[in-house]
Amino acid sequence: MYLANDMDRFIVSARKYRPQHFSSVVGQSHITTTLKNAIKNNQLAHAFLFCGPRGVGKTTCARILAKTINCENPTADGEACDQCNSCISFNEGTSLNIHELDAASNNSVDDIRTLVEQVRFAPQAGKYKVYIIDEVHMLSSSAFNAFLKTLEEPPPYAIFILATTEKHKILPTILSRCQIFDFKRITIHDTIEHLQEICQKENIEAQKEALQIIAQKSEGCMRDALSILDKIVSFTNGELTYQNTLEHLNILDADYYFKLIEAMLGQHLADAMLLYDDINRKGFEGDLVLNGFSEFIRNLLICKDEKVARLLEVVESFRDKYISTANKIETAFLISALNILSESEINYKAARNKRLHVELAIIKLCYLQQALELTNGDFAGKKKVIESLKPVAFRNIAPVEISKNKAEPPGNKSKTATNGNAKLLVETSFLKDENILAAQPLAANHANTLTSAPTVGALSKIREQFANRRQSIVEDQAKLLEEKILVDLWKQYTEKLRQNKNSATQSFERATLLITASNIFEVAANNNLEQKFIEQEKRNVTEFLQKEFNNKKLTFSVIIRESTDVIETDQKMFSKREQYQKIIEQYPLVKELKDRLKLELDY
Repeated sequence: MYLANDMDRFIVSARKYRPQHFSSVVGQSHITTTLKNAIKNNQLAHAFLFCGPRGVGKTTCARILAKTINCENPTADGEACDQCNSCISFNEGTSLNIHELDAASNNSVDDIRTLVEQVRFAPQAGKYKVYIIDEVHMLSSSAFNAFLKTLEEPPPYAIFILATTEKHKILPTILSRCQIFDFKRITIHDTIEHLQEICQKENIEAQKEALQIIAQKSEGCMRDALSILDKIVSFTNGELTYQNTLEHLNILDADYYFKLIEAMLGQHLADAMLLYDDINRKGFEGDLVLNGFSEFIRNLLICKDEKVARLLEVVESFRDKYISTANKIETAFLISALNILSESEINYKAARNKRLHVELAIIKLCYLQQALELTNGDFAGKKKVIESLKPVAFRNIAPVEISKNKAEPPGNKSKTATNGNAKLLVETSFLKDENILAAQPLAANHANTLTSAPTVGALSKIREQFANRRQSIVEDQAKLLEEKILVDLWKQYTEKLRQNKNSATQSFERATLLITASNIFEVAANNNLEQKFIEQEKRNVTEFLQKEFNNKKLTFSVIIRESTDVIETDQKMFSKREQYQKIIEQYPLVKELKDRLKLELDY
C-alpha cells in the first residue's frame, strides 16, 4: 500500500480497510449483534438512527446493513455472502438499491421532497431500497417537517438509516420515529489490536509503544488513528518507533515530566527552569507543556489507588515507573499541583509573556511542598517566634533580701528571706493576673532588676506605674447619651449614606430618635419598609455611635411609629357597568364611538 510504484493506486487505510462485514467492525459488538439478530429474525425497523462520535463506524455499519438485508444468500450468522449479484454490485458501487445523501450540503426542503418522490418507486432488484442520510442534524426545521410523514409510514420496501454526531440537535418528533443506536468510542486496546493487524498485512515494522501513542492521540476515533498511521509511515519510510512517533505528533516525552516532578519535590528551582528551557528550545508551546504536565499529574494521582489504576492509559514501559513515583508523593501535593496547572492553563491565552507565565507556574510548583508544610503547621521556626515574644519570666525571680544592715538571728534569716520571697511572688502574680499588659512595657527598663535581685524600691515603682495606668483608664470614661449629640451623630451618618447613594438615606432622615435608658434609645420609623432599611444598617450605625460615645454597651431598637391621623375616604368600588357610565358622562364621544362601531360591552 505504501511502497506502490504508481501513486494513483494508493488508497488510504481508512478506505482500504473499511469493514465489509459486521464481524470486522471494531469496538461496536453491542450494535452489530443486535443488527444481525434483527436480520436473522426478520424484525427490521423501517428507520434507524446511528449516533455517536466521529470515526467510530456509523456510516460503515449503515452500508453493511444495507448490503446484508439485500443479500440473496446470507450466512447462518446474519452476514452477507459477498458472492451474489447484489453483494457484488454493492462492493463495486453500482447498486441501485442504496442511496446516500449528505444532509450537510442537501439540507433544504426541495432536497427532501426529491428524496420522498424517489421512495415511491419499488426496487428493480432486491428486497429493500435503503436511504442513508449522513449528518442528518444539518437538515433545516422545514426539511425535517417535510420528512416526518414519510419517515413515519414509509413503503414496506424502504428503510431509512440516519447518521449523526450531534443527537441533541435532532427534533424529538424524528427521534420518536427511529430505532436509536448509540455508538461508543473505540477503546485504546481495540485500536492497538486493529493497527497491529494492518501493520502485519502491510509488512510494517511498528513498536507497540508507538501504536499506543497513536491510539491515545486518536481519542477513540479509528479513522483518525488510521490517518495518523499513514502519515507516520510516510514520514519514517515504513518503520514506526516510539521516538519518531513522538516527534511527528509533537508530543513531549514522559521522561521530561518525570525529571520535572523530581526537581519540584527536591525544590531544585534551577534544574526545573533549565529543563523547561530545553523543552522550549525544542519548539513545544507553553500551553502544550501545561496540558501535558496536568495529564501526567493526573496519572500519578490515579496510581495512588489500586481501584482506579486501570484508568491509567500510558505506554506499558512507563507503567511501573508511574506507580513507583506516585508512592513517593503525597496526595495533597498532587491535588494542589493540579489546581495550579489548571489555573495557569486557563489564563495562558490572556498572558502577554507566555514563557514567564509558564515559569511562574513552575516556581509555584517548586515551592509547593514547603507551602504545604507551612499550612500543616510543621514549620519549626513558627514556634520559636512565638516563644521569643514572652517579656518577663515570672518564675525565675530570685529571693529578696529585706535589709542588709539590720542584725537578725541566724535561725530567722532564712525564714525572713523566704517570707519576703513569697510576698514578692504573690504581688507579682497579682500584677500578672490583673493586667499582664501593664507589666510588658516594663520588661526592657527593669530586665536587670527583675532577673537578678529586685528591691522593695523597684516593686514600689511597679505599683506606682500600674496605679497611674489604671487612673488614666478610669478618667477615660464613656460620654453621656445626650439627645442633641445623638441627633447630630445620626445626621452625620445619614450624610455618609447620602454620599454613598445608599437606599436607606430617606429612611434615616425621616426617623425619630428617643432615649429610653442610659445606653439605649429607640428609632421610630413610619412604616415597615423604613424599618427594614434601618435594620439593614443597624450594625454599621451601632459601631459608629459606640465609637463616637466611647461606649460599647450602646444599642438601639427600631420600632414603627403609631399614626394618629385617621384617613377617611369616600371612595367606592364601581362595577363595570358603573365604570362605563362614569366614563361616558365625562367623555360623551366614547358612547358615540361605541354606537358607530356597533360594539357590545361585556358586563
